[in-house]
Amino acid sequence: MENTIVTREKAIELLKNGGVGVMPTDTVYGLVARAEDPEAVARMYALKERDHKPGTVIAASTDQLIALGVPEDHINKVKKWWPNPLSVETPLGDNLSYLHQDTGRQGFRVVADEAVRKVLEQTGPLVTSSANHPGKPGSVTIREAIDYFDGRVDFYVDGGDLSGRAPSTIIKITDSGSIEIIREGAVKLST
Repeated sequence: MENTIVTREKAIELLKNGGVGVMPTDTVYGLVARAEDPEAVARMYALKERDHKPGTVIAASTDQLIALGVPEDHINKVKKWWPNPLSVETPLGDNLSYLHQDTGRQGFRVVADEAVRKVLEQTGPLVTSSANHPGKPGSVTIREAIDYFDGRVDFYVDGGDLSGRAPSTIIKITDSGSIEIIREGAVKLST
């Protein structure tokens, strides 16, 4: 397959039909698949070459996450900080084990980036992982992403140079229900 750079509209169509591709997220370029499509998610994880280290599910709204199966009480604890580049890792049931790779935990984020949110409004939540191989730097240009994945994905969306974007802040909802900061990033907060 050739390196296909497409419009966001074409990427939406491909994602709805089980495609896996690379597009700008609200942080860096991400390898993406529809979170509600177990086959596409499995293909994305295989391309990423990592097991038992789930990506992050990005959504346009908390309603999309609740519809996907994220516990509403967990969403209610963090929704005051969304939309933002803030990822929340939370326990998740076996019904979504294909997403969390049998780890019992998954990261979620409601994005603030308007262009990405418009895609998510049409595709539903996407599972994403930085467009790189394990241990290598994330892609901040489409060329870097192509160098990693070449023709093994269905599409690329060029969003320019994303090197000025800070990584997301990552917090965790513990099994006891408290909030713990894992990585301070773009969003500064105190729990």
